[in-house]
Amino acid sequence: MPLDVEKIRKDFPILQQQVYGKPLVYLDNAATTQKPQVVIDKIAECYRTINSNIHRGVHYLSERSSEAYENSRTAVQKFINAKFPFEIIFTRGTTEAINLVAFSFGEKFIREGDEIIISAMEHHSNIVPWQMVCERKNAKLRIIPMNEEGELIVDELDRLISNRTKIIAVTHISNSLGTINPIKEIISKAHSHKIPVLIDGAQSLQHTKIDVQELDCDFYAFSGHKIYGPAGVGVLYGKEEWLNHIPPYQGGGDMIHNVTFEKTVYNKLPFKFEAGTANYIDAIGLATAIEYIQNIGIYDIAMQEHQLMQYAATKLSSIDGLKFYGTAKNKAGVISFLLQDIHPYDTGMILDKLGIAVRTGNHCTQPVMDWYKIPGTVRASFAFYNTLQEIDVLCDGLQKVKEMMG
Repeated sequence: MPLDVEKIRKDFPILQQQVYGKPLVYLDNAATTQKPQVVIDKIAECYRTINSNIHRGVHYLSERSSEAYENSRTAVQKFINAKFPFEIIFTRGTTEAINLVAFSFGEKFIREGDEIIISAMEHHSNIVPWQMVCERKNAKLRIIPMNEEGELIVDELDRLISNRTKIIAVTHISNSLGTINPIKEIISKAHSHKIPVLIDGAQSLQHTKIDVQELDCDFYAFSGHKIYGPAGVGVLYGKEEWLNHIPPYQGGGDMIHNVTFEKTVYNKLPFKFEAGTANYIDAIGLATAIEYIQNIGIYDIAMQEHQLMQYAATKLSSIDGLKFYGTAKNKAGVISFLLQDIHPYDTGMILDKLGIAVRTGNHCTQPVMDWYKIPGTVRASFAFYNTLQEIDVLCDGLQKVKEMMG
């Protein structure tokens, strides 16, 4: 049954406002999603009723807060079908999750001359941490290339993998091109050589069902604010065996079992990787966002977003002078484009005055823009609360951009 989008939109208070006297058309969902009222209410309720530092108190508030935090961990575990709750590590977001693996795995397993494989369409968050490891360890970064359509040339992976390859880190869905990468095939190729794989899931979990056991990935990272939850909280999933093998990323409270001036014994999983006061309130908010998504249905969400994508691609392609970047056969709800020779920043600024929020620039994928030899793109990205009428407004806005810029 199709989603009742008008009813759903009432769950998101920010969508009810006007911008510069125009109804807000929010098409920047790949940067961050808006929050339903139930998430906003849950965060406020926690601060009003159970706010207390977790795991450290025997009093009522601390016990209730700790219980809600650990229930949130279980909610995430079930949502992505991890084997154990302790395979879920709360972080500040995808970026910190990837940095955790890059630093900890790098310290333990990367040596001089070793190689790390990433793809040509990675977000800076899945490039820079691995470059830092390579600089520190005198290792080498190798790149899975892509074609003109923005699809990875996965066959090249067979050539890139060697006995020096220690880990492969790849995005599930490109934030700048919308390409859905064949991560199961990549994971299978890697595991045939006993190489672990990290998946950057920042752009995928909100669009499609994720089962980490079925994927058989070794690490999977995502952010709360991309999945209708609060900012400042995210998740690293890691297989138990890898999390036990790699050292902690940070030191401090809660990640210790015993401390003396001579030696520290680290805590068990998952606390070994959660140093200091956790962002427990936002972790609870993330669990509420997950429950909200489950109540709507991830498959129904995917169908709604697919309809939006098809409609947008057809409507935008009718605009004279518009060129798409990222035309893979298998795409999620992201469309990147340029309008004639108009700079993307100028396009975005004019659309903003019409109440239309899009993203402009390199989208933290500067190597992708360099590959296409362009300064950046205009990116419209969709969520299940968007409507076909909003896409019509975008297309009308782009016609006005053309008129104004000549």
